[in-house]
Amino acid sequence: MDLMEYKVRELYEKCGVPTKKGYVIDSLDELPAHAAELAYPLVVKAQVQTGGRGKAGGIKFAENRDELQAACRSILGMDIRGHLVRKLMIAEKAAISREWYLSIILDRLSKGPMIIFSPLGGMDIEETARTTPEKVLKVPVDPLLGIQDFQARYLLSKSGLDLQQTSALYDLLQKLYVLFRTYDCTLVEINPLALQDDGSLLALDGKVTVDDSALFRQPEILAFRDTLVEDERILEARRFNFLYIPCDPAGSIAVMSNGSGLIMSCIDLISKENLRVGAALDLGGGATADRIAQAIRIILTDLRIKALFINIFGGITRCDEVAGGVQQACASMDGNRLIIVRFEGTNKEKGMQILNSLAGQVAAVDGLQEGVRVLAARRDEL
Repeated sequence: MDLMEYKVRELYEKCGVPTKKGYVIDSLDELPAHAAELAYPLVVKAQVQTGGRGKAGGIKFAENRDELQAACRSILGMDIRGHLVRKLMIAEKAAISREWYLSIILDRLSKGPMIIFSPLGGMDIEETARTTPEKVLKVPVDPLLGIQDFQARYLLSKSGLDLQQTSALYDLLQKLYVLFRTYDCTLVEINPLALQDDGSLLALDGKVTVDDSALFRQPEILAFRDTLVEDERILEARRFNFLYIPCDPAGSIAVMSNGSGLIMSCIDLISKENLRVGAALDLGGGATADRIAQAIRIILTDLRIKALFINIFGGITRCDEVAGGVQQACASMDGNRLIIVRFEGTNKEKGMQILNSLAGQVAAVDGLQEGVRVLAARRDEL
């Protein structure tokens, strides 16, 4: 679960991570009440659960009250990558000399926390890693030892930066690691991390991703989630313990599977054909026919979706149950949607018998590539 920046700042303050003073509003009427709290110049930031705010015009600066009102008016209600801006964060603009990048991630390869640091902050770290990989440093963290001072010294030395910042960077890393561990994070990111003229460090922006599987023991994060205005399909899917993922707002294809890896491989192949995926749904394990039918119903409540690609590996989830769910869904849906089903595993033969009885309504395929070819052949209808 990705947190909005204003919530990230709350966690920063609890853990002692330095940030600029700021406040959050959801209406222009709230501006006068905060007029004396901050000193100009100010920065106005859209609060949405997606990146690319700056490029979309969701971050603006204001030198006075008139500019502040104009900036708030232009950003509030804006659509950024399919996310409606309902809240704004307003903070004091910082005087900085350099911008760095700093994060702690849960690294899948090393199976533990990993520090990522770059002297080139304020830009996409993936782009930096692609164009100047030598500028991106990675240091694993031993969970038994935590952050060590030599790690901060190494990052600065390897980046050609002043070692006088070792103490400040070490202190910040320790605080970030406390946040990372306390809130079951898979990512804690500061980009940019500002080096101020007086040598102190300041978090200008923040991103935190909390492990969904740990939310049961994070009441504060759960309470935050309950305040969000979420897609109705996300909420309904959650009732069935499904994970519904909105993708490209312009997409007309949905993908349904029982695992994130299967979903991603499906989306990758579809995208290579220059087709757009509008949504994905992860069933999890052990779905019955009734649950499959409910999942299909949830996806197809989005009228943008013209085709559904179901990609299942039949282990705990049996193929005949999947086919039975598709059969139930077809009995109650209109005939204008294309459903493609590919499955392998337990009771595949029984499942194929059911799908064969749905010829004309469902396209049963033997592999991912074949399913994508069916989509590509009907791209004019999507």
